Amino acid sequence: MIKRTAISADWYKSMESAAKEREQDKIISNSILNFGLDETALDHGAKSLQQHTFSLELETGDITSQMKSGRCWLFAGLNTMRFRVMNKLKLKNFELSQSYAMFFDKLEKANYFLENILETLDEKTDSRLIMYLLDAPLQDGGQWDMFTALIEKYGVVPKTAMPETFSSSNSSRMNETLTLTLRGYASDLRKANKAGRSIEELSEEKEKMVTEFYRLLTLFLGIPPTSFTFEYVDKNKKFHRELNCTPKKFYDKYVGMELKNYISIINAPTKDKPFNKTFTVQYLGNVEGGAPVKYLNLDMKIFKGLAIKQMKAGEPVWFGSDVGKKMKREEGILDENVYAYEQALATQFKLDKAGRLDYGDSLMTHAMVLTGVNLIDEKPNRWKVENSWGDKNGNKGYFVMSDAWFDQYVYQIVIDKKYLSPELQQAWETKPIELKPWDPMGSLAKG
Repeated sequence: MIKRTAISADWYKSMESAAKEREQDKIISNSILNFGLDETALDHGAKSLQQHTFSLELETGDITSQMKSGRCWLFAGLNTMRFRVMNKLKLKNFELSQSYAMFFDKLEKANYFLENILETLDEKTDSRLIMYLLDAPLQDGGQWDMFTALIEKYGVVPKTAMPETFSSSNSSRMNETLTLTLRGYASDLRKANKAGRSIEELSEEKEKMVTEFYRLLTLFLGIPPTSFTFEYVDKNKKFHRELNCTPKKFYDKYVGMELKNYISIINAPTKDKPFNKTFTVQYLGNVEGGAPVKYLNLDMKIFKGLAIKQMKAGEPVWFGSDVGKKMKREEGILDENVYAYEQALATQFKLDKAGRLDYGDSLMTHAMVLTGVNLIDEKPNRWKVENSWGDKNGNKGYFVMSDAWFDQYVYQIVIDKKYLSPELQQAWETKPIELKPWDPMGSLAKG
């Protein structure tokens, strides 16, 4: 057994003396103490390079705002779809209802969670799997395949048909209350199993639980519309009205994306995830019976090339990244060089992208939309990003992302598979390697 070492008084004194002797740290220390590390390490030269101008730019609507919720993945997905609606109907601006999608995500997550509880009744309550399932069964976050499962089942509606509520925009109390409810249901099901109830009886009980959950959910988000009147005024100031729309018919008529063709491409350069292989994640999903989450892992050069190809064809790109890293929020800048942390601290950070994934320093936290790129000799140096944090930051809510930041912190894009080479399309069709639920590629966008 390796001998463990405590910090002794002598060792502490030697550390203190060594730190005090570093004259070069005094000015930096005062700056960090007074203004914090970010302001001290801010590189104004790097900041000035990230202009909000792009050689390829898609015309999109006003920025949206998820408010105090973690629905970025829903906003990003619906923003790719509203782009189609706006072009088709010649609208200056338009939004699809994020509250509508949120409602069915919560309902489906509740059922999915309880199905997972029934599947794992033989597990001990303190097992890693049960602790994982109980950790956040109803959080706001999600993945692209979870988004498409919702849309395929429930369609979409304009925001006017199901507007925001207090809880859709401020979701913490709703999530806390409904999560407590689900954990109570899980406890009841596991106790009933130990008492000898049959799986058929437990399934019947689960259905009663989900029915009661639906009632509670309507108190926070309202009852979703089954039909509605769609009215709008186009860019030519012409008024339009359509009666008796349903969510599925609205989607088919005005969005019309063949969702089965849109696939998730990841860049995870870790040894356990070879490139050109597909992956899935255990217990990751929301809609019971929906298509499982699936990724194709590609190297960064191909990864970026696919994003550019899709935008050149006039279509935005849903993407997931670790948004909190190297971000200057007020200016809307995502840049690997905007903060000179290593120089300010006179130290080195040893982890590369693979190391950050393996050692828990980074994973996908936030979903946004690529709507432009600046190309020099067909090579990107910065990207235009449609965020969902309102219009107070960046260029009226739009962010600019350096290509270096893209390399380090972008993990996922969604691409129409027609843009893949025949070899990559064949790779996509292979059986996915199954990852554990807590793998970093199982993270949810919830920024």
